[in-house]
Amino acid sequence: MEPALQALLHREAIRSCVVRLARGEDRRDAELIRSCWWPDARFDYGVHAGDFETYLAWVVPGADAIKNTQHVLGQTYLKLSGDSARAETQVISYHRVAMGEGDRDTCIGGRYLDRFEKRGEEWRIADRVMLYDWEQEWGAAADWSKGVMGYPFSAEHFPGRAKGDYSERWFAGQQA
Repeated sequence: MEPALQALLHREAIRSCVVRLARGEDRRDAELIRSCWWPDARFDYGVHAGDFETYLAWVVPGADAIKNTQHVLGQTYLKLSGDSARAETQVISYHRVAMGEGDRDTCIGGRYLDRFEKRGEEWRIADRVMLYDWEQEWGAAADWSKGVMGYPFSAEHFPGRAKGDYSERWFAGQQA
């Protein structure tokens, strides 16, 4: 295969892995998360660090106080080197947090620094460091479970993960 085409395929596999991981984290899906990390991988988020099993136990089931998350990924800068790669991915993460006196919304902007390894035909994370660029407290959370901007929802599946995750049924071809 042409080297340029092979590099393109490697880059797409790495980006796909980062996207799967964000989906797994937002849904607290242990198997999807596991498919993105090598079992001997390490992580350091500044506030928590360790091996992969420590990471998985931290993310799944996640803190009871964190009711909802959404990770929005930006560009990924990649440097390939044989069967290893370094990637920096921009991320904005939203979190709805139960604070005892009501829910609060917060948002964090940062970057994932991932070292990937290709073992066999698969790319996965071998090491991750999270860099924080900013955090913004948005204040008291709005109740959008019944509609948005003053308009009511026309069906129960619209408020996302607040009432289950319609996208799981949608991908399975089981639209309600």
